[in-house]
Amino acid sequence: MTRVTYIVAALVLMMSGAAIAGDFDGSKLLICAPVEALDCGPGEGCSKERPEDIGAPNFLRIDFANKAIVGPKQTTPILVMDKSNDQILLQGKELGYAWTLVLAQESGTMTLTMVNHEAAFVLFGSCTPP
Repeated sequence: MTRVTYIVAALVLMMSGAAIAGDFDGSKLLICAPVEALDCGPGEGCSKERPEDIGAPNFLRIDFANKAIVGPKQTTPILVMDKSNDQILLQGKELGYAWTLVLAQESGTMTLTMVNHEAAFVLFGSCTPP
C-alpha cells in the first residue's frame, strides 16, 4: 500500500470510531440491559444477584429527548442530567428510591444505583441504540 492509502484508511477508521462514540453522547435513544446486580443492606454487606431477582427489568430505554427512563411497567423522569467528557450522569427518584445512572460515552456501559434508607442496589450493564 502507498502512504496515501494508509492515511485514507486511518481517516476512515477514525471517522467510524467517532460515529460509534456518538451513539452514547446523549443525542440518541438507547436500550440498556442490566446483566449483573448487587443487593446491599446495612450490616449485611452485598450479595450478587441476577437483575430479575431484585425486580430490575430485562431492558430499559433512556429517552434523552423526553428526559425519561422507560421500563416495561413504569416511566420515570430524569431530574438531573450532567454530561462530562467521558460520561453522562442521570438522576431521579422512583418508588421511594433515589437512583443514579452513569453511562460511559465511549463504550455504552452503564452503572445504575438505587438507594433508600434501608437498602442499596447496584446494577451493571450495557446500552445500545435501537
